[in-house]
Amino acid sequence: MTCSFATAINCMDGRVQMPVIQWMTGKFGVDCVDMVTEAGANGILATRREPCFSNIKERVEISINGHGSKVVAVVGHHDCAGNPGPKDMQIEHVKKGIDVLESWGIDARLLGLYVNEDWKVEVVHDSDD
Repeated sequence: MTCSFATAINCMDGRVQMPVIQWMTGKFGVDCVDMVTEAGANGILATRREPCFSNIKERVEISINGHGSKVVAVVGHHDCAGNPGPKDMQIEHVKKGIDVLESWGIDARLLGLYVNEDWKVEVVHDSDD
């Protein structure tokens, strides 16, 4: 099966998987979304917490170089157990995560997403804007 890909650096929380996959496939017309998941992934990126930080970077590089992903999203969400905190903190961590991706020199459109209390995706950063 040949797929076009996007990438989501997302929390492992099962409540946020489908909303992000559905939003990204609908928005970008891709067939598949590589899910790079950790509990509170946006917080891990924002604080560069090891060993997960290096593992996230390795998996994102595989998605870009191996699958040709041209879009990478950092996702935060409501009611996160792995990175507990209010919406403004979640969004701050998403944006710091985008800064980290930029420092990696990723050649892709970079998105910051927040999944709200209604499990709907909100765009909080778009490198194309």
